[in-house]
Amino acid sequence: MLVGSIEAGGTKFVCAVGDEEYNIVDSHHFPTTDPDTTLSKVIDYFQQFKISALGVASFGPLDLDKKSANFGSIMASPKLDWRNIPIYQILKDRLHIPIFLTTDVNGSAYGEYIIGRLRGQKLNSLVYYTIGTGVGAGIIYDGKFLGDLGHPEMGHVFVKRHPNDKGFEGICHYHHDCLEGLVSGPTFEVRLGKRGEDVSLNDPVWDVMAYYMAQALMQSTMTLRPSKFVLGGSVVNDTFLKKVRQQYKLLINDYISLPSLEDYIVRPLVENNGSATIGNFALAIKQSQQE
Repeated sequence: MLVGSIEAGGTKFVCAVGDEEYNIVDSHHFPTTDPDTTLSKVIDYFQQFKISALGVASFGPLDLDKKSANFGSIMASPKLDWRNIPIYQILKDRLHIPIFLTTDVNGSAYGEYIIGRLRGQKLNSLVYYTIGTGVGAGIIYDGKFLGDLGHPEMGHVFVKRHPNDKGFEGICHYHHDCLEGLVSGPTFEVRLGKRGEDVSLNDPVWDVMAYYMAQALMQSTMTLRPSKFVLGGSVVNDTFLKKVRQQYKLLINDYISLPSLEDYIVRPLVENNGSATIGNFALAIKQSQQE
């Protein structure tokens, strides 16, 4: 059996075809332009193969409430021409196969969960944060996504301001200084006038951002007590991850027992966001078994 994967990003759509062992048989990507052009290319690509189901992990926000008239649509996206686009229904009408639609970060989270278990990790739950152009998170608990009325928006929680960062307003258009407004990639240019990849790892801004991220992890720990945290996205590097662990340890202050932080707060097992493709394959297989 062959299944398909779509990583629908704001910059590009990455499409792949794989087998039941999660091996990639073929892949291709297209720039994200207008919905008609982009989705036509995606549909043409998959029509070359006899796939049995499709897993789609998309930018959002998405309406994932199956009782909603807008189920499967991209909602208040900053990409204005994609707002209210019924991506699920368009693909369903053209491909006529089972489709599982979720958020981009949920796809990555599920991939990390599947890969971790295949490698012998005792995972019952996992929280995956992606820190890049924005901040998002996905939660896997007992093999299922958490979220009922919609998917979690954990990038928009509020955190305590760092004493050396109180003059920074934050860049979130909705909340200003929520987590996304304080630690996403574009904050580097506003704070320092340069892109994140040009910022020295010795710059104090990394300590400030690690402080915010550690607070978010602490909130998730105290609420969910997951088996593992995974931090992905363009902002995350080994130096930043080490600083997050240090700040996290200080914030927890030995209140609860935790595994080794080097094993508990980690980077993705698959590089270049490859875990999303694995996650989409697994979700497509699961959906095909239910329809």
